[in-house]
Amino acid sequence: MTRREALSQLGTGFGMLGLTSLAAQAAPTASALGPRPPHFAPKAKHVIFLFLNGGPSQVDTFDPKPELTRFHGKQVPEEFFKTSKVKKDLNHSSLLGSPFTFQKYGQSGLEVSDLFPHTAGVIDDICVIRSMHTDLPAHPQAITQMSSGRLIAGFPSMGSWVTYGLGTENQNLPGFIAMCPGTPNVGPELWSSGFLPTAFQGTYIPCDETDPAKMIRNLTNRNTSAAEQRRQLDLVAALNRLDIERRGADPQLEGRIQAMETAFRMQTEALDAFDVSRETPDMRRRYGVPDQPPASATKIRSATRDGDFARGCLVARRLVERGVRMVQLYFGEDIPWDSHHDIMVHKKLALQADQPIAALLKDMKASGLLKETLVVIGGEFGRTPSVETTGRINVQNGRNHNSRGFTYLLAGGGIKGGIAHGATDDFGFAAVEKPVHLHDLHATVLHLLGLDHKRLTYRHSGRDYRLTDLAGNVVNEIIA
Repeated sequence: MTRREALSQLGTGFGMLGLTSLAAQAAPTASALGPRPPHFAPKAKHVIFLFLNGGPSQVDTFDPKPELTRFHGKQVPEEFFKTSKVKKDLNHSSLLGSPFTFQKYGQSGLEVSDLFPHTAGVIDDICVIRSMHTDLPAHPQAITQMSSGRLIAGFPSMGSWVTYGLGTENQNLPGFIAMCPGTPNVGPELWSSGFLPTAFQGTYIPCDETDPAKMIRNLTNRNTSAAEQRRQLDLVAALNRLDIERRGADPQLEGRIQAMETAFRMQTEALDAFDVSRETPDMRRRYGVPDQPPASATKIRSATRDGDFARGCLVARRLVERGVRMVQLYFGEDIPWDSHHDIMVHKKLALQADQPIAALLKDMKASGLLKETLVVIGGEFGRTPSVETTGRINVQNGRNHNSRGFTYLLAGGGIKGGIAHGATDDFGFAAVEKPVHLHDLHATVLHLLGLDHKRLTYRHSGRDYRLTDLAGNVVNEIIA
């Protein structure tokens, strides 16, 4: 007698009732990615997360610190520690004033450094959160936590939670797409569905290819017609359903069925969605997409090759236009914003990020898409106001990791534009005013999508899990 048979007979079958309930919750239906109603009226339908991996420096971009400039090359003054929560033992090196100039822009008068002149032009549409903080200043853990809310791998990513809660509007494309040049530094856990059904896992697409047919492997079947493929899928699906009826609910098998169906339907729409050559030359130039790929494209995979991030931003807009629920775009395959040696490297990186970010926001605002699309921009943490002086540093003009206070940008999707929320201390060490933890950020993103982060749960290993764990508060002050 199997365990399933024993449960069906013991206790007059009450054990089987409980097992059936759990199985029904665990296994997605054939329409797992079909649109589902939110908990309440949403302000946004889609999310584009532009992830600047490596940790952009807040004090060199969107969080000006005059005191940092005044004390450049000096130790933190003793008076600072008397009123600050920053411990004195963290004052291990001299302060490094920003080499970049800040100016006020737009009607809001928000200050932006000369690293981001294009983004400064749309600052009135952006909410600058200057008081972000997270738990650890280490890349693997911080990147994983920013994606899934947890420091360790194995938990569902935010995109998976979003598609689990809402499904997607276009059944011919995945609901959650992650894009990155080459192979990312941390890996597939950044778009993993964790213990959620595999139907909600993100689909990884390399955005350093210019040919859509090469971006998605095995997209087309040159040996079998569409009609024959349809017959094959129907047969396989029927056999799989028989197996499920015989053995009971199987989330992994259900996820594979859903993946095969999505893959079949993608043949008709994915080639168009990822083909930026269908955009006008003027539109491509506005984003910064080069007319021709760099000559080194086939030889060297650079984490910050010109045009990759710009192409990804343009594709992200094309995807949400077609109903994709969430697009997560990584800046590079490594951690390019990790400027330990020389903060001047930020100048090259910003040159590649600034124009595409501004073009994306302008483009979507002009079409009305920005009203229903939340754009989130930031990295896993920020950088210290003091100079990096460890033994491995050969140019002492850089900054170390800083998880206690950094900046994030939010735009569209119900966000108030032209405001700065929260603040770090006078030098930019830590969030001191209206601090926003990453759990708060996740809770706010879900809220804007019409999802209550406390109600969006999934039972696994005997307990209910959620993206925000046991924390998180919606930042209502930044919501329009």
